[in-house]
Amino acid sequence: MNRVLATEGNGFFYESEYHVPPLTEDEICVRAVMTGVCRSDIDMMQGDFGPLPIHMQGHEGLGQVIGIGANITNVKFGDYVATRGEPAYADIYNVRKDEFVVVPEADPKYILEPVACGINVVKQADEELAKRKGKLLILGSGFLAWVAYNTLKLDCYNFEIDVLGSSNQNLWGDKLLLATSESYDIVIDLSGKYELGTEINLNNNALVIDAVGKAVSHKEAQQQLWKAVTTIKPSPRTDKFIKCMDYAKYWIENGKLEVDSFWTKCYNRNTEWQQAFADGVDRPSGYSRGYIKWD
Repeated sequence: MNRVLATEGNGFFYESEYHVPPLTEDEICVRAVMTGVCRSDIDMMQGDFGPLPIHMQGHEGLGQVIGIGANITNVKFGDYVATRGEPAYADIYNVRKDEFVVVPEADPKYILEPVACGINVVKQADEELAKRKGKLLILGSGFLAWVAYNTLKLDCYNFEIDVLGSSNQNLWGDKLLLATSESYDIVIDLSGKYELGTEINLNNNALVIDAVGKAVSHKEAQQQLWKAVTTIKPSPRTDKFIKCMDYAKYWIENGKLEVDSFWTKCYNRNTEWQQAFADGVDRPSGYSRGYIKWD
């Protein structure tokens, strides 16, 4: 039986049978090797959004190619591929073209989708960022914030960058602020905990990159309107996301982006998958990101 892990938003994941659709000319079929447990999966499990249909659950995939559609020419049988196609919580699943990247080995550092999400936060705002100078604030100090910070550096932006957050202090060192009264020209919001324009000071014509889809209060909206703030909401569903996965692979492969330390817990697919989701909720000490591994 081809199994899948899925949730209906009632506080847990369950195991069910998944029937893989017939392979189309523009797809590959993969056998799951590793799948990251994303925060969005935990939110969906807890009923905070969705739930998505089963065929869209699990997106931080790494698999091995076992089927190739007639129009696919950039992969061969046995290759390992990082996928952002779903459902990556299934034992076997199909992936559309432009939703996978061939990687050199089955290693958690090549679960590229979450890395690409952090890169996309910056890349989707490239056009506006190129027009800007001054002080930039990253709200949040987790995995995505670290990737976004390094993307700015790798892309040679010369902003003065502050990071406001309370996690991963050992990683950020003196870059990490616990509070700030500065005014900023650019804010990358990966937290959603602060009002921008009131609790966080914005300069006139500031740019806000809202990567969390935060609800904006009336007072906050007024302040941003008064200061002529431009807002960009980067989405991993953009057609250009595959390019961010390419950047992730290249930077990881060449040692420019070291993400190994963020994958802190591996869970056996057959015996520990329930614990993987439980730890995603409770986040035990030392936990950063977990992934499920198939035998």
